[in-house]
Amino acid sequence: MAEAERIIGTPDIPEAAGAEPEQSDGKSAGAGAGTERPKGRRRIAVLFAVAALAYALDLVSKLIVVAKLEHHAPIEIIGDWLKFDAIRNAGAAFGVGEAFTVIFTVIAATVIVVIARLARKLYSLPWAIALGLLLGGALGNLTDRIFRSPGVFEGAVVDFIAPKHFAVFNLADSAIVCGGILIVLLSFRGLDPDGTVHKD
Repeated sequence: MAEAERIIGTPDIPEAAGAEPEQSDGKSAGAGAGTERPKGRRRIAVLFAVAALAYALDLVSKLIVVAKLEHHAPIEIIGDWLKFDAIRNAGAAFGVGEAFTVIFTVIAATVIVVIARLARKLYSLPWAIALGLLLGGALGNLTDRIFRSPGVFEGAVVDFIAPKHFAVFNLADSAIVCGGILIVLLSFRGLDPDGTVHKD
């Protein structure tokens, strides 16, 4: 949490995003507030829109898979290279750590809380997209862990995308991985979530 706060930055005012300092003149100060505050709100809107889209796609795909594909033969999409094969995964993304379902549930819930808490300091569009992907993916798999069998917080996640010689995964896993990759790229470029750019 402390590292996340360091990246986001402590100021919760538009100046943290590189805006001009407030002038003593009331008109100038009002103009700055009018241009920067809505920008921050738009970034938050993008974050939650991306999260909602990722969550909806994951939820709908899993409902279809459970209804049409589970307990049936896999469907070949690209020969043996890509199939749709419904399985239940009690572990983390890509079937890792099936003995720690409750722990992964707590981690996913923590990620959601952290992203929601830090969203108010978000002024970067690329970071809004990246965090939205993480949030949507985490919500998608957390929904499975809460509402699917064998029980609350121990539910098995529905996976169905099965590339050859690779683990079976779902759209939530894909969103999480894409969001993580984007965050790494943004960090390498020195772009912080508050919109500032730094060079180490």
